[in-house]
Amino acid sequence: MDGTSDSFGAKPVSAKLRFLIIDGYPKESCDQFREVGMGLASELYRDMLLAWLPEANYDIWMSSDGDTRPPSDAALAGYAGVLWPGCNLTVYHFLDPRVKKHLDLAERAFAAGVPQFGTCWGIQLAVVVAGGEVGPHPLGREMGLGRKIYLTDAGRQHPMYMGKPPVFDGFVSHDDEVKKLPAGATLLASNHYSKVQAVSVTYKKGTFWGLQYHPEYDIHEMARLICAREDKLVGLQFFSDHDDLVAYVDAFEALAKNPQWKPLRWQLGVDDDILAAPVRQREFINWIDKLVLPRAGFPPRNT
Repeated sequence: MDGTSDSFGAKPVSAKLRFLIIDGYPKESCDQFREVGMGLASELYRDMLLAWLPEANYDIWMSSDGDTRPPSDAALAGYAGVLWPGCNLTVYHFLDPRVKKHLDLAERAFAAGVPQFGTCWGIQLAVVVAGGEVGPHPLGREMGLGRKIYLTDAGRQHPMYMGKPPVFDGFVSHDDEVKKLPAGATLLASNHYSKVQAVSVTYKKGTFWGLQYHPEYDIHEMARLICAREDKLVGLQFFSDHDDLVAYVDAFEALAKNPQWKPLRWQLGVDDDILAAPVRQREFINWIDKLVLPRAGFPPRNT
């Protein structure tokens, strides 16, 4: 366990709510993120958590480091929630000991009844653990801005999407997709590229709210991720060459510095569902208010 934790103020929640953030990126991937000026996956989740629950405590487990061990069952049961950022492991590589370690922890969190929230790799873990299937996307990578994600009938009624527009864009970066939902899963959102963009999975004693897209990113972090993935994205013809990619990244960074710059918003086709954190991260806010706080014995907030 990293053991990293912060405590903010003397609010009564601070003594109660501790979260486990699981960062499965191998060290070489983390080093690459650092080189391009991007935050680590666990740091993006930490920042999202503290933005909406500043009194929270947290532990970060760098789970692909070879000499680290997962929390015990007793320690796991003591968390208010388990958070699963994205990861570049492949969930159906079942012989990879790193993958097996993550699947086991997700299974144990379900068994303990601890609320879980995850994006990209996270949704795929939850689906596989509960008996569903994940595989390569036949259309290849969905990258950058996932367009026109729409709520299903169930999604429009689901507490995770209270206050969210019925159609929105989100940050995406994935090669795999959910192929088959398990029993106990409810499809909440789709788009033209990936039928499964969000699910709620109820399994054993627990509930996992999972998204294929990334509300923890902002437009600056997506620009940095594009830089980190330059060779792959040019090879896949998302960009014609290095200069083409740099021009696109520069536009993202300019908008990050001035989110109300109308010409650039129009040219890039972005709106507040991408730029405004209370809209982009509504699913996570609702996870705290609708799952975490009630389970911990606290009333919901007006958010």
